[in-house]
Amino acid sequence: MTGLFFGTFNPIHIGHVLVAEYLADYAGLKRVWFILSPMSPFKQNTPQVLAKHRFLMIKKAIKGNPRFFVHDIELHMPTPSYTVDTLKALHKRYPSREFILMMGSDTLAGMPHWKEGTHLMQKYQILVYPRSSADISQWKSWKNIQVVEGPRVDVSSTQIRALIKAGRSVRYLVPEFTRRYIVENHLYK
Repeated sequence: MTGLFFGTFNPIHIGHVLVAEYLADYAGLKRVWFILSPMSPFKQNTPQVLAKHRFLMIKKAIKGNPRFFVHDIELHMPTPSYTVDTLKALHKRYPSREFILMMGSDTLAGMPHWKEGTHLMQKYQILVYPRSSADISQWKSWKNIQVVEGPRVDVSSTQIRALIKAGRSVRYLVPEFTRRYIVENHLYK
């Protein structure tokens, strides 16, 4: 079973890697693929750093964790990215591999609004990490959706971008390589 952790990762932060590690341990996953979405249909008005920068930040942030891998599949697909289309492409490319979706509770709360979101919620096993005050109580009884309790780390990419724009420190909110890369490339100013 391979965990899939989708996101724009704009930028990747400690919450992302913590959630991925925690859920992977919980489910006994040997592999977690970070799937970089170059453009989310829900974030088309959010300024995005080029996907190549975000891809490299993910790659470096997860370096050293043998079960983590960043996949570039959505970088070769039309934008905006739709999870259902990516999953079809992944199944075509890896027909014998089983996938489990990994996400924060805020993402699950928005899933019914996705392209074929309810279908995905019924078809895939989903591991959910508590992230915010998002109300997901209506899905807690679904047999394929498992909410895993863990330490709350409510860090968001939006907060990080705002801090950088204000000239404030993001040390310890993002992996150190990510922080240095952002500074060196003058990102999110």
